[in-house]
Parts: sequence; C-alpha cells; structure tokens
Amino acid sequence: MCTRNTKRERAGAGYSARRTFLKNAARALAGAGAALALGSGCETMTHDRSHADGSGPFFRTRGVVVVPEDIASWNWPEKAKEAGLTTIATHPFPAEVEAFTATDEWHAFQEACRRLGLHIEHELHAMGELLPRDLFDRNPDMFRMDEHGDRVPDWNLCVHSPQAIEVVCENLMRYAGKLRPTTGRHFYWIDDGRPMCRCPECRGLTDSEQALLLENHMADAIRRAYPGETVAHLAYLRTLDAPAQVRPHPGVFLEWAPITRRFDRSIADRDAHGDTLDSLAANIEVFGADGAQVLEYWLDESLFYRAQRPPELVKIPWHADVFHEDVDTYAGLGVRHITSFGVKVNGEYVSRFGEPPLNEYGSYLAGWRPRSR
Repeated sequence: MCTRNTKRERAGAGYSARRTFLKNAARALAGAGAALALGSGCETMTHDRSHADGSGPFFRTRGVVVVPEDIASWNWPEKAKEAGLTTIATHPFPAEVEAFTATDEWHAFQEACRRLGLHIEHELHAMGELLPRDLFDRNPDMFRMDEHGDRVPDWNLCVHSPQAIEVVCENLMRYAGKLRPTTGRHFYWIDDGRPMCRCPECRGLTDSEQALLLENHMADAIRRAYPGETVAHLAYLRTLDAPAQVRPHPGVFLEWAPITRRFDRSIADRDAHGDTLDSLAANIEVFGADGAQVLEYWLDESLFYRAQRPPELVKIPWHADVFHEDVDTYAGLGVRHITSFGVKVNGEYVSRFGEPPLNEYGSYLAGWRPRSR
C-alpha cells in the first residue's frame, strides 16, 4: 500500500518533523531509564534483551560483519565473545557464502558460535544472484530502464515487473533456506549504490521507495515460509533518504549505513556530516526504532584499505571519543541494534598491526545504559 505526499509536504513538514524528532529523542535520552524504543509495527526476533529493571544490555545486537576469508584466518568467534558481541554476520555474496558453508572452516565456525552463544547472520550483496543477468535476453522488461529509455542488465531491476519479482522471491527463498540466520533477520541488498529503474512506472519513485517495494515482496515471501522473520531495508548512498510514497510491510526493518561519514568527527557533528543524522531520524519515523539497526564502519579495514593509493592494509584509525559519542547519539534515537563491518580484519591484519580495537568496541556497547538526568 502506498501513500503520496506533495513535494512541499516532503521538503517542509518533513524537515520540521525530523528536527522535532531529534529534539524529542535527545530529551528521552536525558530522562532516567527512558524507554527509547519508538515502535514500528514491524516484528523482529531479538537477542540479549534488557531485564525488566533496565539492568541488562541496552543493545540487543552488538555485531560485526566479515567475509569468509576473515573467518577462515582468525579466531573470530572467540574474539567476538571476549569482546561482548552477540552476532557475527557473513558477507558479501549469497553464492560465495553458500560455497563457504560446505567447508571445514565453516563447520568449525558454526560449532564455535553455537558453543559460545553467538548468533550468525548473513548481510549480502544479492541482486545479481536473485535476478541473474543472463535472463536479460529472455525478458528485458525485468531489468531496469536507464535515463535514455533503454532496458539495461547492469544493475538492480524493474520493481514493477511481476516476472522480476517472482524470480527474485524464488531465488531468495532458495538462499534463505540454506543460509539460515539464527536471529530470523535476513539481509539481501540491492546493488551497491547503483541506480534503480527509470521506466514510466518507476521514475516517480525514489530509489529508496523502489527498494522498499522490492523488500516488501521479499518480506512477504520470507514470512509465508518462516512466520515472524524479517527483512532489512538498507538505507545507504542512493537509498539513504527515507521513503515517503511507499510504506513498509510488517517484517521490514531499517538498516542504516552512513558510509560517507568521517571517523574523526561525531556523526552528530553537522559541520562534518551535514544532515546525515536527519536521514536516520526520518527513516526511523517511517520504519520505527524497534528492530532498527545501524551498520557502521568503525572496524572496516576494507574501507580504509580502499582509501589508500595504491590500496594497502593500514591500521584502523580508532577514535574512541568519537565512537562513544556516536553510540550515545544512536541510542538517543532508540536504536538498539548496532553492528560494524570488520572486513579484512583477519590473520594478516593481526600479524601486521596487532589486534583491532574489538574489545573497546564490544565492551562499550555491552556496558551502555541510559543515563539519569
């Protein structure tokens, strides 16, 4: 179901609402034992719940996202447990992770996570495998139209193609049956920062809204097979703005990933980040805070690696004060699920630079509590 707003409503009232939302969230954080969960109507399976008296962990997910070669070359389960994390997610492509699950390294990892009480999720760049590109010759209308009016098989899909949705959901369920998250939360992303469709039916929707249309179908398919399980809407680059004309179905939760941020300045610093935080507040207004997850890059060696010319491993630039301010800010908006990429934090990284700041990351998240006035 869609609801439509005028541009004036979206630009004027929307901005005012976001500012009010941020102010109210800040007041909630200052209050003693503030509830902070703002409600969504979307269900999610959570772990590490707070106790009724507020004495338990505030952050239900304290996670890290790594690729198979990182898992194979460093003892991630033991290190995550020592740091107070709850969850390790695999990355980046469904077929790659599926192949990894047939290896001895995977079985050892899975058993270690089970023994240590850690959850396993899969956060995946998935569109090229959910809608294989070689189907273009059979039915070009399943694929996106570019700005010149041509159907192209480069990225994503046409979300108004019933055949494309059918193929995507069929392949989704094949992978979802094999790559079972222990939390019931599924992450199958559109193409990484790439454009969506510009056909006559799609062009009136933003990339965020097109992505959400797809994710609604995905959530419906998942929940028919696995009642109560959920699917992420990734707010990232082209989809960072909150959708306005499309509403999330039950079972779609927010995952917000501020990849363009600076790491020496707090996410709440407007001189450094402009209105970035407003986008999180606006998305929470749409999706709710219950189940909302921030996907950060504090531990993402691959991000800092790619920034070098030529690319090379560097020591993670850890700014503890900035990290603390970021976490405080996210908690103030009601976010109770936080994870960070940790790609390329592996045996080679540790041999060159020593262990990453994993214990500082995990211990602050595990010990965070709402502060009294």
